[in-house]
Amino acid sequence: MIVTLNRVVEVVEEHLADDLDVAALARSLGTTEYHVRRMFSALAGMPLSEYVRRRRMTVAAADLLGDGDLLGIAVRYGYGSTEAFGRAFRSVHGAGPADVRRDGGPLRSQPQLRFRLTVEGNTPMDTRIAERPAFRLIGHAARVPLIHEGANPHIQAHIAGLPASEHVRLKELSSTEPAGLLQVSADVDPDYTEGTELTYLHGVAVAAGEVVADDLDVIEVPAGTWAVFRTEGPYPAALQAAWAATATDWFPSNPWRLRPGPSLVAVLDRAPDFSTATCELWLPVERD
Repeated sequence: MIVTLNRVVEVVEEHLADDLDVAALARSLGTTEYHVRRMFSALAGMPLSEYVRRRRMTVAAADLLGDGDLLGIAVRYGYGSTEAFGRAFRSVHGAGPADVRRDGGPLRSQPQLRFRLTVEGNTPMDTRIAERPAFRLIGHAARVPLIHEGANPHIQAHIAGLPASEHVRLKELSSTEPAGLLQVSADVDPDYTEGTELTYLHGVAVAAGEVVADDLDVIEVPAGTWAVFRTEGPYPAALQAAWAATATDWFPSNPWRLRPGPSLVAVLDRAPDFSTATCELWLPVERD
C-alpha cells in the first residue's frame, strides 16, 4: 500500500494541470479507487481531493508571482474563470491572487507528500476474518455529519431520542451475527472528509429476507468478507484508535483491502456510564 500511495502522489504531480482519473489509476495499480481514497485520507490526514487542490494552488502561486496573465493561469489549472480560481486560491493561501501578486504573500505551501513505512505495530491487534452470507441491518437511521474524534453529538441525540423500550425491542429482533445492538455507518464519503454526511443506523442484524416492521429502516448487506477488530478501553477513544490502526498497521501488513459497504460496531460490554466498552469493529474487505 505504501508503494501504491507514493505512485498516486507521483501521478498527482504529473496531472496538476488536468483532471486525475483516480479510478483508472487505482485499476492500473491493482487496487480500487475506494481503497486508495480511504487509505490516503487515513494516512495523510486529508482527503486526496484536498491534497490535489493544495498542490495545484502551491504550484499556481509560483506562476502567479511571474508575469503570466491571471486568466491563463486559472485555465492552466483547470478553472474556467478568474473568480473560481480566486476562491480556490484564497481557500488555500488565505489571500487572493491580486494580493499575492502585489505583496508576494502570504503563501501557505503544501509540500509533496512521501509515504514511508515505519516500524510500529508493537501492540497486537485482536482480529479475525469472517465470511458472512447476505443479511439485513434494521433499525432507526438518520443522516449525520462525519466527526473523526470524540463523541458525535448528532448520533448521541439520535440515540437519545429513541425510547428505552425501542432499544429492548431491537435487541430482541437480533437474529444473526454480528449480534446485539449495532452502530452502523453507511454511505460514507470515500475520501472520509470530516463534516460530510453519512447514514447512521442504530439497530441490529437479521437474516436476509426476514420480514421487517414498516416503522424500521433497512440496509441490505450482500454476502462478503469482513475483518473484525476487537477493542477494549475508554469509549469512544479506544474504538477510534482502532480505526486509525487499521490504516497505519493492519492494512499495510495484510493482503486485504477495504470494499464499499457499511462499517459496523457491536458493543459487547460496557460500563454503566459508557466510559469504557468492549467492542467489535466490522469492516467490509476483499483480497488485495
